Amino acid sequence: MATITDVICPFCGTLCDDIEVVVNGSKIESARHACKIGNSKFLSINDIPRPIKPLIRENGASREASIDEAIAKAAEILSNSKRALLFGWSSTSCEATAVGIEIAEEIGGLIDGTTTVCHGPTVMAVQYVGLPSVTLGEIKNRADLVIYWGANPMHAHPRHLSRYSIFPRGYFRERGQQDRELIVVDVRKTDTAKIANHFIQVEFGKDYELLSALRMIVNGGELEEEEVAGVPKEKIIELADKMMNCQFGILFFGMGLTMSPGKHRNIDNAISLVKNLNRHTKFSIMPMRGHWNVTGFGEVMTWQTGYPFAVDFSRGYARYNPGETSANDVLQREEVDAVLVVASDPVAHFPRKSVAHLARVPMITIAPHHSLTTELSEIFIPSSMVGIEEEGTAYRMDTVPLFTRKVIDPPQGVLSDVEILKRILEKIREMR
Repeated sequence: MATITDVICPFCGTLCDDIEVVVNGSKIESARHACKIGNSKFLSINDIPRPIKPLIRENGASREASIDEAIAKAAEILSNSKRALLFGWSSTSCEATAVGIEIAEEIGGLIDGTTTVCHGPTVMAVQYVGLPSVTLGEIKNRADLVIYWGANPMHAHPRHLSRYSIFPRGYFRERGQQDRELIVVDVRKTDTAKIANHFIQVEFGKDYELLSALRMIVNGGELEEEEVAGVPKEKIIELADKMMNCQFGILFFGMGLTMSPGKHRNIDNAISLVKNLNRHTKFSIMPMRGHWNVTGFGEVMTWQTGYPFAVDFSRGYARYNPGETSANDVLQREEVDAVLVVASDPVAHFPRKSVAHLARVPMITIAPHHSLTTELSEIFIPSSMVGIEEEGTAYRMDTVPLFTRKVIDPPQGVLSDVEILKRILEKIREMR
């Protein structure tokens, strides 16, 4: 029995770094301090049967193959494609994403991540108006007003409240929750809203209007309407007053804001509200990123291509135009003739029309477990789990880079995402 401390949990964008993993040989006994979801991810190593051998589909049936054969066939498909899509990346390391970008550039394909269907509007809004953000550590130590807008961390980021926002004792918030105020803005009373000091129920699709009303008051204007977005005038004025008079405020927002009508304009307005508030007090804003390294995907993409997601290399250089070069758009227009999926399950989450095209083209999947996507794949290459069986770099939701640890060895013969992708890239270059 051995206890490995300071392990980073590879589940959500909170990247909790205080996990203590108890290992007995090749088995994980427990993951202390992890939330229920994080704990289940660590323990899934023991319970879920792991695929070891690559699978190649021929004549409607799958057969086991050697890793060399699977890599050679994957490289052949990608090398011969005229316009391939490389998708996923949010549940693997930054090092794997870097190799994926090289492959996309080498074959003149498109590369996109799960950002395109979650916080893509956030990234686009930040390009328009910037982001007055902060680290989670600063929030823990300083924030006396915490707002969750269109987010439910009690379910999606279970330890976010206890580690960074409401409950922890900070340097300037020694009494923890007693020194803070929690406000939740959402279309329904979520479990997070049930523990809030104030819950503002906004009418569905009217977030933009409520944000605009708050900006009007913060900027010294008069609100003429008695109700905006289903919220009474008095409540809006009270909320604006609390925001202007706090010592340090933070606005966390989730997909309730990014994926409701208005999309990136909602985020643009929210960021602009925070900028307006900084004339009165110190206020910051932060997206509640979901997958544990979805932020890292955008960071690496921006370093290497100049763009955060939905990048097209088909013209020989990086081109970015969400709505044209993003994954669902090219799939629904049936423009791609091959797909490489890494650490993702688009078949389980994409619209039906996109999945229909995924079923028609050769698809290669690199992932630790079987999924709906592997069932439709022509080639499935099992990989190790980054953050548990392999180390690698990840970015927390506040863009702080952390290095995940390895706690056990992967099954014999199972390679890491980085190693598989590097070998595919080498094989493509040999073929060319």
